Amino acid sequence: MSNRIFYTKPSITELETRYATDAAANGWGARCYDYIIRFERDFAAYLGSSTHAIATSSCTGAMHMGLSALGVGAGDEVILADTNWVATVAPIVHLGAKPVLVDVLPDTWCINPLEVERAITPRTKAIITTHIYGNLCDMDALMNISRRTGIPVIEDAAEAIGSVWHGRRAGSIGVFGTFSFHGTKTLTTGEGGMFVTSDAALYERVLTLSNHGRARGQTKQFWPDNIGFKYKMSNIQAAIGCAQLERIEELVTRKREILASYMVRLSALNGISMNPEYTGTLNGAWMPTAVFHPATGVSREMLQAAFNAADIDARVFFHPLSSLSMFEDRPENVNAWSIPERAINLPSYHDMSEADIDRVADVLVAAVRGASRVRQSA
Repeated sequence: MSNRIFYTKPSITELETRYATDAAANGWGARCYDYIIRFERDFAAYLGSSTHAIATSSCTGAMHMGLSALGVGAGDEVILADTNWVATVAPIVHLGAKPVLVDVLPDTWCINPLEVERAITPRTKAIITTHIYGNLCDMDALMNISRRTGIPVIEDAAEAIGSVWHGRRAGSIGVFGTFSFHGTKTLTTGEGGMFVTSDAALYERVLTLSNHGRARGQTKQFWPDNIGFKYKMSNIQAAIGCAQLERIEELVTRKREILASYMVRLSALNGISMNPEYTGTLNGAWMPTAVFHPATGVSREMLQAAFNAADIDARVFFHPLSSLSMFEDRPENVNAWSIPERAINLPSYHDMSEADIDRVADVLVAAVRGASRVRQSA
């Protein structure tokens, strides 16, 4: 039997299996939307202040429809963090707009509000705030920018279910929010996502777009009112989501426990920082991440080699979007370029044992000691 530690895998119980089986056996005809409707209703209730939710086939699809409903198109600019997965920027490009990539803060690895201010032009149509790895953007500063400029703030909360900003759940603060339920996420439906908003008019526009452009009040059969998308979640996926949502506090609590365990084990190391949690906030701890100070000499490649040798499936920090060949602009986003060179994402699946966490922490400790010996001998 392999003793490999994987970086993530879902927590699936008898409840998820039972709901999915029911959807597969009975969720057809008049009941083909039962679990979808339930999942959307319960997810909106979980967020609290977002009163409308639309289950989607992916977070990317949710972002695409939301941006389209805001009227983002050719000639527009959308500001977002250079530290991001390509899924966040792809819908901007698909709509013909220009992504404006700005730097992140060194402690949260989230978008820097001061850089957002500097990047605003008359063509700025929206600001996307990505709560990276469960860490929270400075939503007070960003929403203040939105109030002063009239530019809507969008929350990419794909990785932040369970994170809370001063009493409000991530994804429920901006004009709309998007979530991912990919198999790696804290709450999963295998593939899938959610669009959420408290703006009733925006909700109706996205709801129409999500169903091939067919408006909810349209009485003609097979009559689209405009060209839309096909980003629906299936009933079986939603059934799994309903079960996961019933367990959400348990799932988030375990993620937070794993992050806390890493922090305890690594607290004696100098020059290492992990996912922060500031006063008044709660970090959902989707992806525990270790970032090393440049003075330690620890590099991404060194960490990858050490984890591979230990049969542990750690993964790299997101490369800056501006480093990808499809983007011509190379902004001087110092943190977005520097942090990935000395960081690693740590395994954090729900049924990790304390012994597993020990193994991962031991690799990091050994890496720091090895880097120290190299510096001393140089």
